[in-house]
Amino acid sequence: MDAIDLAKDGFQSHLLKYSDSQNTSSNIYLLNFKISLDQNISNLSNTMAGDGDVAGEDETSLKPLGRCSVVYYGVGHMLNDITSACWFTYLLVFLTDIGLSPSDASIVMLSGQMADGFTTIVAGELIDRFGHFKIWHGAGSALVAVSFSSVFGGCLPCKIFGSDSSTLQTIGYSVFAAIFNVGWAATQVSHMSMVNCITLNSTSRVVLTSCRNAFTMVANLSLYAVAFVVFKISSSVTVIDVENQYRWIAYLSIFIGCCFVCVFHLGTREPRLKREGHAKSNARISWTYWFKKILYYQVALVYVLTRLVTNVSQTFLAFYVINDLQMAQSSKALVPAIIYISSFIVSILLQEIGRTGRWLKVFYSVGGLLWIICGLGILFLPRSMNSVVYALSVVIGAANSLMVVTAVSMQSFLVGEDLNGCAFVYGSLSFLDKISCGLALCALESYQSSTPELQYCNPLYFCFTVTRFGLGLVPAICALVGVLVTFSMKLHVPALYPSLEPLLA
Repeated sequence: MDAIDLAKDGFQSHLLKYSDSQNTSSNIYLLNFKISLDQNISNLSNTMAGDGDVAGEDETSLKPLGRCSVVYYGVGHMLNDITSACWFTYLLVFLTDIGLSPSDASIVMLSGQMADGFTTIVAGELIDRFGHFKIWHGAGSALVAVSFSSVFGGCLPCKIFGSDSSTLQTIGYSVFAAIFNVGWAATQVSHMSMVNCITLNSTSRVVLTSCRNAFTMVANLSLYAVAFVVFKISSSVTVIDVENQYRWIAYLSIFIGCCFVCVFHLGTREPRLKREGHAKSNARISWTYWFKKILYYQVALVYVLTRLVTNVSQTFLAFYVINDLQMAQSSKALVPAIIYISSFIVSILLQEIGRTGRWLKVFYSVGGLLWIICGLGILFLPRSMNSVVYALSVVIGAANSLMVVTAVSMQSFLVGEDLNGCAFVYGSLSFLDKISCGLALCALESYQSSTPELQYCNPLYFCFTVTRFGLGLVPAICALVGVLVTFSMKLHVPALYPSLEPLLA
């Protein structure tokens, strides 16, 4: 800028010298040239200032994030998490308790999962194309809050048409389940894809993911605390009693989640796509770019298998403790709560450990092996030893946290610096997750009616029910395959931004 000032001063002296002459054409020429020079100097100054801002922004984005920024981001998925916990833990139990057949209940679950899956693809494409993460997040959260109460609030079409037919109930619950999952997917994709755009620091990206997972545990614990109190103080003798129980659980869950959504929007700024000075073009990355990467298929398979482990086990847990182990109604909340307390503790510990691609693979493998052990224990646990399920819950919680945190962190390694396609990556993997989980749950739940009656089983032994297979065998097999795939992955830390800083500034 000093050179620019000197040039301006020099020209001013020449302008004053020649302006004293009587040559009108020379004076006009000089004045026009001065105007042109001033305009060019102004443009150059703005350009230099803009370059400085970009450089400063990139330099800032490489630094570790502060704790407040991490926490503000981490709470942004609380509404999704607390409603998702209620969805997978209690939806099928609720629907069968109010009189729907297992096959009809599985249709309701599948309709929601299908809507969720296809919305993730659309949302991912639109977010990559237009951005505006917070707008998508806010709109999706509003849709979740409005529609979720209708899922557990009774059959609205039945009240309108004055009929309680199973067909009308199935259609009514399926519609609201689909609407709820559309909003859920929009919120999830926008929130997850923000990670790579908030910071270029690879360590901070892992911390954001770990913090998000930690608040997922908080959300789940909040749900199960609410459910525990509701199940303790209210009875479930009639269908009306059951509907009132789950209605209160849904309303309180929505209230808690919305409070944290407000904190997220007040504390988190709309992120810009961060790029270093010699970064790639601003053009949006084509889908085919990802399909040519072997790592994309490996990460996708590991992520889908991990979600199958957590979602399938969570869905059949309530059936298992009530029907197979013959435990009290409050155990539907107590056993899942133990799982998420254990998950929360492990998730917090993971925040304080620096991770490379090799360590991510090690952590995932440990979590997978722990789940295999727990799955076998669940499969062969007799009802007379049902208290052992509490010890298994602690190990399941640790295994879930290890697998989920590392599987989601692998997505950040896949995206790397290709920020203009990050929403497609998260959206497409979420699509595969939702469709596969929906089909698996629909298949397992549709066979629930063929489960042998438990009263004919010897209480000292056990029955091989669909619930036992769904909770024990299916997650164990998925965990085993996930571990095998993980060993074949090559996860490289981006060379441009080594992570030598502490996880939190």
